[in-house]
Amino acid sequence: MDWLDEVKTHLGKRHQILFSRHSAWLQDLAALMEGQTHRAMALWALDLAEETVEKLEAKYPEESRPRDALEAARDWAAGTIRMRVAQRKILDCHAVAKELTCREDIALCHAVGQACAVVHTAGHAMGYPIYDLTAVVCRYGVEHCAEAVISRKQEYIDRLLYWGDHWQAYRGTWADFMLR
Repeated sequence: MDWLDEVKTHLGKRHQILFSRHSAWLQDLAALMEGQTHRAMALWALDLAEETVEKLEAKYPEESRPRDALEAARDWAAGTIRMRVAQRKILDCHAVAKELTCREDIALCHAVGQACAVVHTAGHAMGYPIYDLTAVVCRYGVEHCAEAVISRKQEYIDRLLYWGDHWQAYRGTWADFMLR
């Protein structure tokens, strides 16, 4: 079964998330993630989250919770705030999704929350693509999304390769837990 068949199966079952971390199609990305440092993964995730937050801000200019979560995750990674403060902001970002009706935007809010949680553990990293790709399918429709989904997955890989090679050039500060 290819990824599009999996997506159609998830849609047929009325699943909110159209991709799975166990999907064979995403295993090359998962394997690439395995070889990265926690700092590279955090930089990658927060980079992607930034563009997603900008999309949400354009559509919901009065809604600050996704931006608040992103800023809190950055501060947490830098060691300027504690985990519980960032965790609350991340949960607030997920809560935005419960208030929306647009499936694309619901998925984008969850993608931001998952990206921010990468600061806690790199194990959250696959959550961003799962939700973001779901948003892509919602945006284009299942019959017209293939090119955009394939292109977006390649963007994840390209950015991960970039941050894997350049995380040491980051000039910000890191919390002690990010140095392990």
